[in-house]
Amino acid sequence: MTTLGTEQRPLWVAVIGAGPAGFYAVEALLKNDAQVRVDIIERLPTPFGLVRSGVAPDHQSIKGVTRIYDKLLADPRVRYFGNVSMGTDISHDELLTYYDQIIYAVGAQSDRKMGIPGEDLIGSAPATSFVGWYNGHPYYRNSQFNLDAHQRVVVIGNGNVAMDVTRALVAPVDALATTDMADHAIAGLRASTVTQVVVVGRRGPVQAAFTTPELKEFGELDGVDVMLDAEDFALDPVSAAQLAENKVAGRNHDVMQGYLARGLRGAAKSIHMQFLWSPIEIVGQNGHVTGVVLERNQLVDDGNGNVKAEGTGATRTISCGMVLRSVGYRSVALPGVPFDEKRGLIPNVDGRVIDSANRTPIERTYVVGWAKRGPSGIIGTNKPDSVATVTSMKADWESLQGIPDTYRDGAAVATMLHSRSAQVVTYADWQTLDVHETSRGAAQQRPRVKVVDVKEMLEIIKR
Repeated sequence: MTTLGTEQRPLWVAVIGAGPAGFYAVEALLKNDAQVRVDIIERLPTPFGLVRSGVAPDHQSIKGVTRIYDKLLADPRVRYFGNVSMGTDISHDELLTYYDQIIYAVGAQSDRKMGIPGEDLIGSAPATSFVGWYNGHPYYRNSQFNLDAHQRVVVIGNGNVAMDVTRALVAPVDALATTDMADHAIAGLRASTVTQVVVVGRRGPVQAAFTTPELKEFGELDGVDVMLDAEDFALDPVSAAQLAENKVAGRNHDVMQGYLARGLRGAAKSIHMQFLWSPIEIVGQNGHVTGVVLERNQLVDDGNGNVKAEGTGATRTISCGMVLRSVGYRSVALPGVPFDEKRGLIPNVDGRVIDSANRTPIERTYVVGWAKRGPSGIIGTNKPDSVATVTSMKADWESLQGIPDTYRDGAAVATMLHSRSAQVVTYADWQTLDVHETSRGAAQQRPRVKVVDVKEMLEIIKR
């Protein structure tokens, strides 16, 4: 029998998910000497995952990475099947029938809960929902965020997503209206009465997870004061050591000290960054959020060179009309694919998916990105992560038996997907939708005007 990975018997790989991790895996596969064919299967009509629906609208330069992904989609060795749902339109077992290897690049679509009373009140929501709403993600376009009935929002978390939602809430709307922010979000923010966002972190400023550029952006917002509490900057010995060793923490500390020194300038809006507080209850009236109860923390040496936050028993209540939690993200279990509920990811060793119970590899199944390692890093972090998984895949090629050659032309799976999905979206279809959005954007001097409804997307493609 002819060897796999040759022109006569090309290796067929399915990549489930069209976000950065998936595309970097495709790139790594195509760089090999072996003949490889890749099908990207994506539940939405649109590719690019969080680059399209997660990156902040005012960070357009970051979205330039899609030029690389577009070149991969245009490669004749790659096919795109958009608007196809894993578990509904095709199962894991069926993927094994049609493909020599499968890569799950499904990201971390869900959020972690805080596990406190009142978390399900109206006005309490995950930051992921708010990000999806203002970025025009079809699943979040109808989310309700009542921004015109209160003046204060509390954001729980000290990562870049918390910074993004905070900036969106207080930034000048005219500036946001020049981006690809969803039209419904621009309208909602124009009607907003929010004048203050309180950003709450359970540990100190040295342990905050945000990056320096994100922090600096707070101070560059027109008409916005940045407030901090001087007592939050009294350093324990471990934090002082971390500050001396960690360059990012040092730069962040310098920026925040600058905000403290600058003081208030009488701006109409403000961002109040509060450290060493943990939410213990969200309070409400008539089912709606009216405030959040915070407990003061102290940092305690954990014996491993780090600190942990411990409650002191002292509490305070901040009145607000909305609470957005940004305390971590987790993947969602897929039918027929092992899942680690505790860690919120697909269990694996070096990218090879394993059975959670006996730790044995699942045949020909791999994982990349946040579903592999958890929600950490930036877009570029996914590249070496995906390359590492593809390295594991290559090591397995020699022992691969391969799918029946009757499926090796790719026609059978394409026929099946077209019969299962209401309307499969191809790369050419995506190009049609892309031109539609960018043309509308050009008319308004914006990067693009997004179509946020799947039905409308499909109708545009049909026309």
